Amino acid sequence: VQLQASGGGLVQAGGSLRLSCAASGRTFSDHIIGWFRQAPGNEREFVAAITWNRGITYLPDSVKERFTISRDNAKNTVYLQMNSLKPEDTAVYYCAARFGVVDVTAPPSYTYWGQGTLVTVSS
Repeated sequence: VQLQASGGGLVQAGGSLRLSCAASGRTFSDHIIGWFRQAPGNEREFVAAITWNRGITYLPDSVKERFTISRDNAKNTVYLQMNSLKPEDTAVYYCAARFGVVDVTAPPSYTYWGQGTLVTVSS
């Protein structure tokens, strides 16, 4: 199983980025794909998740007005659209996958992880 995260970069505050997570190596029906982020010195933080089959989304209050998660099943890809970015959004963003919709916000519950993509938001 491979999860390839991409789309990170440097953006000014208020700008937008779209991250992609390309999944391969198995079928992901009945799985959930999540996005997490980790800034230096901080714990890994839940950002968003989406169920592969029905596209049900989960986002914490801290980002739900600015971030959107979506998936393209035909391309086996999950997207994280990030708008109105803030300097505090700066982090390495990881996508992850697990079977079943349980503990979607908890990093240890995810089985598969991508390599991460760096997002830097300048003030």
